[in-house]
Order: sequence, then structure tokens, then C-alpha cells
Amino acid sequence: MDFRSNNPMKKIWSIDVDIDEHDNYTRARARLDLAGERLVGVGFARLNPSDDDVPAIGDELAVSRALTDLGNVLLHRTSKDIEGTTHEHAHLTH
Repeated sequence: MDFRSNNPMKKIWSIDVDIDEHDNYTRARARLDLAGERLVGVGFARLNPSDDDVPAIGDELAVSRALTDLGNVLLHRTSKDIEGTTHEHAHLTH
């Protein structure tokens, strides 16, 4: 399979991420709309009182956790889709 060629079957999935802050917490939500279903992953970061306040670091940490959570949600959905097709237990890992 040559992934370098222009493939007319190419698919693009877009993930929307929003970030908000409350007190010393940062929350990120990652959303993927897939076949009419919205999958959501959530991640949090907390500012340690002894650390310098660098908002970009909290954003990065919360977003990375939200994307990881979204990956787990998608993996679980995929497992259920496989089980629905094969009628056998599917155990998927990263």
C-alpha cells in the first residue's frame, strides 16, 4: 500500500477541542463527530500552588488528557462495532 499517492478514498476526520479554566483547574474537551455520533474525551489539569502559573502548560496537559480519553472512547466504540459484526468478544489494546 502506497500512502504517498493521491488516494481518492482519502478520509479526513476533524477533532474540535475547547479549553476553559476555573480557579486553578483547566478543562479540555475533545469532540469527534463520527457517523452521526458525537464522541467526547475530557481532560483536566490542576495548577500546583507551588508552581509558576504558565497557562500554556495547563492547556497542553488538559488537551493531551482529553485526546487520550477520546482515543479510549473511540477504541471502546470500535470494539463494540467489531463484536456487533462478528458476534465474538473483541479485546482491543493501544
